[in-house]
Amino acid sequence: MATLGLNLYSPSMGHQCILPKSQYSLSKFRISCSSLFLQNNKFKRDYTSVMIVPTGVGAAIGGYAGDALPVARALSSLVDCLISHPNVLNAAMLYWPMPNALYVEGYALDRFAEGLWALQPVHQNRVGLVFDAGIEEGLLMRHLQVVDATRASLGLPIVGYTVTDTPLLVEKWVDPTSGQSTGRIQRPDSLLRAVENLQNECKVDALAVVARFPDDDTEDLDDYRQGVGIDLLAGVEAVISHLVVKNFQIPCAHAPAVLPPQLNMAVCPKSAAEEIGFTFLPCVLAGLSTAPQYLVKGNNFSDDCIVAGDVDSVILPIDACRGDGALAFANRKRNKPLIIAVEENQTVLNDTPDSLGIEAVKVSNYWEAIGLIAAHKAGIDPNSLRRNRINNITPTTFVPSNGYAKSNIKSFV
Repeated sequence: MATLGLNLYSPSMGHQCILPKSQYSLSKFRISCSSLFLQNNKFKRDYTSVMIVPTGVGAAIGGYAGDALPVARALSSLVDCLISHPNVLNAAMLYWPMPNALYVEGYALDRFAEGLWALQPVHQNRVGLVFDAGIEEGLLMRHLQVVDATRASLGLPIVGYTVTDTPLLVEKWVDPTSGQSTGRIQRPDSLLRAVENLQNECKVDALAVVARFPDDDTEDLDDYRQGVGIDLLAGVEAVISHLVVKNFQIPCAHAPAVLPPQLNMAVCPKSAAEEIGFTFLPCVLAGLSTAPQYLVKGNNFSDDCIVAGDVDSVILPIDACRGDGALAFANRKRNKPLIIAVEENQTVLNDTPDSLGIEAVKVSNYWEAIGLIAAHKAGIDPNSLRRNRINNITPTTFVPSNGYAKSNIKSFV
C-alpha cells in the first residue's frame, strides 16, 4: 500500500522535507509537486539485452581487438542488464567495467538461450588460471606479472594457477566451407586434468586458460593488423573455453600466449589493443572476476537468477544468425525477444534472418539499433518514430475450430 508523501518547503526551516500527511500544517508550509516518490519506486521489471558478435568470423565491428566494446558501453548505459560474451567485452590489455553487464562464455550463452541454464549474478569469483606447459619460461613470467599486477592494482581475487602436465599443442585453421577460423588442441585431456586439479585445490569459481598458440604467418598477421580478414586465433580460443565450460559448468575465458610481433608503424586502430602489451590477459581476468555463475536446469533457480525468458532484445550482425543462441532466442514461443540485425556489421557468413526464416528488425547500424532499443524499452512502437510507418488499423479475421463461421474482431485495447 502506498503512503502519501508531500514535498514541503518551510520558510522557518529553510529546507525541503518529506512528511506524512498527519504532520503538516498548510499555514506553515508551501506545497509543491515532486516526482521523488515515483523515481524511487520501480513499476517495471528490468530491461535485458543480449549482444552477440560471433568470434572468428571477420565481423566488421567486433572481429578485431575489442572493437565492439564501445557498442557494449553505449548499450549498457541504456538497458538495465546487458548480457554479452568475451569476444565483445575483451580488448587484450584494455577493458571497461560495466556494473550492469554480464560476462558470459559463448557455450554458456547458447545453453542460456535454450533455457537449459540460468545466470546467477555474483559479487566476485575466486579466479584461477591454467597455463599451457608449452609456454616458454620468459613468456610465462610475463603472464604471471600480469596476474600479480591485477591482484595488487585492481584487487582482483586471483587465488592460484597450475600448469598442464603436457603441452596442449594448439592447431588453428580456416574452415574452407564457412570461411571462419577454427582449430583444436591435441591434448584436451591434459587441459581437463589441470582444471579439475585446480578446482579441487583452490576451490575456484572461474577459470582463465592461457595456451601457447602457433605464431601467425607474417602475411596473415599483417592483414589482421590492418583491420581486414579474420582473427585466426579466435576460433580455436572458443573451442578451448567451450570444452571447459561444457565439462565443468563454470565461467571460463581464454587468452592466447604469443610472442610480441615486430613494431608496425601503421596498425589499424581497431586492432591496436593487442599491440600495447605482452599478453591479452588483463581483460580476461577482469571479466571473470564478476562473471555470473551457471546454473543447470533441474536445480532450484533463486529469484535473482536470470533466465532466457527475461531477455527483451537480442542484437547481432546481419549475416550471423545461425548460432545456437540466436536460433534459440528467435524460436521462443513465449516471451520472444526483439531480434535486431545490424546491416553494417557484416561477417564472412551468409546466415541472414531472411535465409533462416527469422522474424527480425533490420537496422543500418548500431546507432539505429540503440535508438530502437530505447523505444522498445519505453514501450513505444518503433514504427511510430518513422515517417508514414503507422497505417490504419484493420480487423482480424479467423476461422474457428468448427471450420464454418467467420468472425471479425476489431480491437482498440
